[in-house]
Amino acid sequence: MSHLAPESVWDYPRPPRLEASAEHVEVELGGRVVAASDRSWRVLETSHPPTYYLPRAAFVADVLRPATGHTWCEWKGQASYFDLVVGDRVVPRAAWTYPTPTAGFEEIAGAVAVMPGAVDRCTVDGEVVTPQPGGFYGGWITSRVTGPFKGGPGTAGW
Repeated sequence: MSHLAPESVWDYPRPPRLEASAEHVEVELGGRVVAASDRSWRVLETSHPPTYYLPRAAFVADVLRPATGHTWCEWKGQASYFDLVVGDRVVPRAAWTYPTPTAGFEEIAGAVAVMPGAVDRCTVDGEVVTPQPGGFYGGWITSRVTGPFKGGPGTAGW
């Protein structure tokens, strides 16, 4: 359970806000920690649990493999993707980055976000994250944040 004050995702702004975080964040895949950092950024947007971006240096060598294709975010710009690779296990397009994000998001240039539902486990200050519903968005649900959250059935128009 987080020691930080509770937050409702309905109090987050739109357009989203970027904020630095000193929470300890870990990503596990294939039975090992593939990323860990006490320095990250949270993107906070109305109706969405936070998406965490970690410095690229937080990832172990060779776990990020550039993937083909790009997407466009109206707030952050063009995203590039990574497959996550541990041994013989490959999780396609499970992580992404904004190499040259738009104004207001420059701090996350080159930082990497991970889809928590695509890996074995993500934690924030030791608490296991629940992935944002729906599989499209990359939000990290902890006891710190309350919903309802966009992403599940019937929320497409939110």
